[in-house]
Amino acid sequence: MAVGDVASGVSSIAQDAYLDIRPSAGIEWVIHNVYHEGDIQLEYYDGTNSIAFDTASGMGVYAKFAFHLTNSIRVRVKNTAGETKLIGYDGVVTKSA
Repeated sequence: MAVGDVASGVSSIAQDAYLDIRPSAGIEWVIHNVYHEGDIQLEYYDGTNSIAFDTASGMGVYAKFAFHLTNSIRVRVKNTAGETKLIGYDGVVTKSA
């Protein structure tokens, strides 16, 4: 991926599992939108320490945010909906290896 390219994905996430929004080593992203089909919890995560900073009920989108992510500092989204749900994201590559 080159700087300015879109970073995006959609995954089916099991109950109480996580979608790690995580670029490869040496790559950095700014994620603008997180889409969710059911209840979620957002966490700021470094691979060891986790800060739960928001929750949402039902379907929705975190729109027009600026989550700055590296391979070691990232956001992960926990599916708290009680069943498998789709979770997605999009943003921009700000640094490439």
